Amino acid sequence: MSDISGTPITPVATVTRLADYRVPEFLIEKTHLTFELHEGYTDVSSRLTITRNPQSVKADRLILHGEQLELLSLAIDEQPLDAGDYQITPHNLTIRDVPEQFVLYCTTRIYPEKNTALEGLYCSSGMYCTQCEAEGFRKITYYLDRPDVMSEFETVIVAREGAFSTMLSNGNCLSDTVRDGKRIVHWHDPFKKPSYLFALVAGNLVCLEDSFTTQSGRQVLLQIYTEAKDGDKCHFAMQSLKKAMRWDEQVYGREYDLDRFMIVAVDDFNMGAMENKGLNIFNTSCVLAHPTSTTDAAFQRVERVIAHEYFHNWSGNRITCRDWFQLSLKEGLTVYRDSEFSADMNSRAVKRIEDVSLIRGVQFVEDAGPMAHPVRPDSYMEISNFYTVTIYEKGAEVVRMLANILGPEQYRQATDLYFSRFDGQAVTCDDFVQCMEEVSGRDLCQFRLWYSQAGTPQLHISDSYDADRQQYSLTVRQHTPATPGQTEKKALHIPLKVALYGGNGVLALVTDGQARGTETVLDICEAQQTIVFGQVAEKPVPSLLRGFSAPVRVFYDYQLTQLRQLILLDSDGFCRWDAMQSLMRIVLSKAIDGEDNLAEQAVLIEVLKQLLADHAAMDAALLACMLDLPGEQYLASLYDKANPPAISRARAQLQHQLAVQLQTELLSCYQVLQDSSSGLSAQAMAARSLCNRALAYLLHIDDEYYRDLAQQQFLRADNMTDRFTALKGLVHAEHAGAVAQEALQAFYRQWQHDALVVNMWFQVQATRPWGNVLQEVQQLLNHEAFDACNPNKLRAVIAAFANQNFAGFHDSSGKAYQFLADQIADIDQRNPQMAARLLTPLTHWHQFIDEHATLMRKALESLSQRELSKDVYEVVSKSLNGRGAG
Repeated sequence: MSDISGTPITPVATVTRLADYRVPEFLIEKTHLTFELHEGYTDVSSRLTITRNPQSVKADRLILHGEQLELLSLAIDEQPLDAGDYQITPHNLTIRDVPEQFVLYCTTRIYPEKNTALEGLYCSSGMYCTQCEAEGFRKITYYLDRPDVMSEFETVIVAREGAFSTMLSNGNCLSDTVRDGKRIVHWHDPFKKPSYLFALVAGNLVCLEDSFTTQSGRQVLLQIYTEAKDGDKCHFAMQSLKKAMRWDEQVYGREYDLDRFMIVAVDDFNMGAMENKGLNIFNTSCVLAHPTSTTDAAFQRVERVIAHEYFHNWSGNRITCRDWFQLSLKEGLTVYRDSEFSADMNSRAVKRIEDVSLIRGVQFVEDAGPMAHPVRPDSYMEISNFYTVTIYEKGAEVVRMLANILGPEQYRQATDLYFSRFDGQAVTCDDFVQCMEEVSGRDLCQFRLWYSQAGTPQLHISDSYDADRQQYSLTVRQHTPATPGQTEKKALHIPLKVALYGGNGVLALVTDGQARGTETVLDICEAQQTIVFGQVAEKPVPSLLRGFSAPVRVFYDYQLTQLRQLILLDSDGFCRWDAMQSLMRIVLSKAIDGEDNLAEQAVLIEVLKQLLADHAAMDAALLACMLDLPGEQYLASLYDKANPPAISRARAQLQHQLAVQLQTELLSCYQVLQDSSSGLSAQAMAARSLCNRALAYLLHIDDEYYRDLAQQQFLRADNMTDRFTALKGLVHAEHAGAVAQEALQAFYRQWQHDALVVNMWFQVQATRPWGNVLQEVQQLLNHEAFDACNPNKLRAVIAAFANQNFAGFHDSSGKAYQFLADQIADIDQRNPQMAARLLTPLTHWHQFIDEHATLMRKALESLSQRELSKDVYEVVSKSLNGRGAG
């Protein structure tokens, strides 16, 4: 295979297709595993009770998955097999002429200490840990490593007496004994699960314990394990877990099923967290939290991720996905569930804005690029590359649309039906939608296209008003641009939530002679359709896509006065913010295109002055969001060929202009809110967010008074949010000079022994939007605290620079593009998953003007000349060829 320029790319992986799915030929009823942990190696003995699958065509051989395994012994029904009875390849073990039912005995040797990919069983900093999703279990023992093979697991962990204080696996602990100088711990999980949910941890950890009483009165033991140095940072996670357990009972009727629920915090972890049955393994960044060392955003992330992984107990574990193409069945549903939980715990409007910002700034960009894929992909080379914002966040929006279409009562009935009907099974996205159909009585055949059709739909909306008839009409045209492998798109079922505003506020809605209240969901199912509202006494301003009711782009020609009206009057927090974003986008677009924008800028400044002057009457967290300018990556996505320097320059100039014009209001807001921003309540976090947004703006002004404000906040803050915001503001202010350097040095001296805080210190330098940041990033890679094998460190420096420093990464020299390609080539040798994820910014090369696109493509071509893992190969080949896996 070669790309379109003739550059050779050696194919290293085959394509797996949804159309080729076949049920497994064999099933594993019971799985018994014994792990003998030795220094330098681990022996794994498996005893598998296997039967033929009656739903499959009879096969004369058993094919098991296995990679990087050293086979020590193999037997069927205790009869050893000769070498001629089986065949081993780099990916499989094939055994010929197996009986209908049998027990397979297999012993493999693995080397966790050498496992830098952090898949399967690995050892890091003296702790053994597993990560088996998606296909890591095959690096532990030979197995049917696919999600539709569900088995009852027993696990025995054997280690030298005294080697580990903690030896954990899934389920309930049956025994913990010492014999002949060895400690032997026996675990049993009574619920069948696929191998990707298997977990094992062995290390010297401390434990925070608590308990939870379920709605049926059962006592559940809750345990969070960490290194001793982090033992005081788990209390917030524990409270978050108990909140999530109660919320899931109240909102979804889901009760926890085992006798204990365990969480282990691990510093070296590719993912944020993993929902292994009863034994969740978390990245430390998603568990550890303390007011002195954790920002408000990090607290909220801990709360959300704790809830997400717990919610998986039902939406992912009790019911799992039939195959990896159905990944969004568990992830999309669970993201929707954790989003609603976070909205109930904090500001609903702000949570929705955060979700939408991610969709627009990342998922829409993915949809427009070579890696575009449906929520349920048709094919893949490496499944790890499909843990994407499309699967997770767009998948969650698909579930949200179903909830909007059905309404809260029918949606709850449909999920109850889903959980009861498919408990203990591996199912599909269609099974989920079918439950929605049965309960609601609605035909959702067209809606299913959301799962199979890639791309971001565009809604072009126009309107007209007939004063004599008092009729107002909205005409909606939908169109989805072509994506790799899908040039022709069908019309989707799009729930469009709308309201109408008059001069004195929201208007009553009447369609087809029926009263619809003041807000309604329009079912947009045709390529073009018109909706007529009656009894409209004045020409209204439409409030469109309320609550972001569908993951679409809306094009409506709002006038400045209409946007101002929505910003000040709309009851939907998302729509107020969106109207502000639209106004800011108009101002910025004119500046980027070199056009005069003084009139638009004057309206923006006037509206912001009004909001800031009346900040006490608003949700402070919402107002803080409304002060944020649209992100540079999002602005770039609005252009066929974006000019990065022009975008960065226009955005920086507007930040400075707003700071100058609003400094009186911003300073007043800052001074008032400082007194009410202590503690971890939602109100305190909201006050801090607005207070610190004001300070960040003021630091765009070259004034020693504002730098002194930031310096004093940095020195006196009693929480990490205020301290880190002050540090970031100083470091990112081009004129802060020595004050910023002093703050950086002081911050590191104080927190150098806290890995998560050091990651923040790395990140704030890697994202500085001015100067020769690439040189600084290269220096950070040689810093004593940087570890190239630790995913969190890679994210804090390399990913932060490439993904969050738009100006620095898109420097016109193109050196940053080649730097990223070189780093990926190096990381790929150790950790292919991380390397592939870091590659994303380069895949957007087609989005930019030729000067940048050529240099980005050149960096990708240099990667294609290297020996690549299948993870990185898939992304590079698709990006250069501009087509999908199929």
